[in-house]
Amino acid sequence: MKKIILLLLCIFYIQTPFSHAVITDYSLKIAPIHSNHADEVELEFNSKIELGLSQVFLVSKGDKHELLKAHIGKKQGQIVVEIPPIDVGEYALRFKVFAADGHLTEDVIHFSVME
Repeated sequence: MKKIILLLLCIFYIQTPFSHAVITDYSLKIAPIHSNHADEVELEFNSKIELGLSQVFLVSKGDKHELLKAHIGKKQGQIVVEIPPIDVGEYALRFKVFAADGHLTEDVIHFSVME
C-alpha cells in the first residue's frame, strides 16, 4: 500500500507544472540604450508569457514608474518592450509577468543610459 501511495505521489509531482516565468536573457546585455533615441529591449523567459496580464515599467530617478508598451517577440517566451527617448542616467525595467500557467514573476533589471 505504501508503494502505491508513493508511486501516485511521484506521478502527480512529475506531471504538475512548476514553470514560473524566469528571465533567461535580455538584450540590454549586448545592446545598450543611447540617450534621446527611442529603442526596444527584448526580454526572454523560459516559458510562454500572457502579455495581456503582464506589465513592464520604466523606473527613473525619484522612483518614477512609467508603464511601457510591449508586444510578443518572434521567439516563444520573448517580450519586446518599447523604450521612449530618455536622458543620460540610471534606470530600471521593473516587470510583472504571468506565465501561461498563471504563475506571477516580478523582477527588476538595472541599466545605464549613455550618450
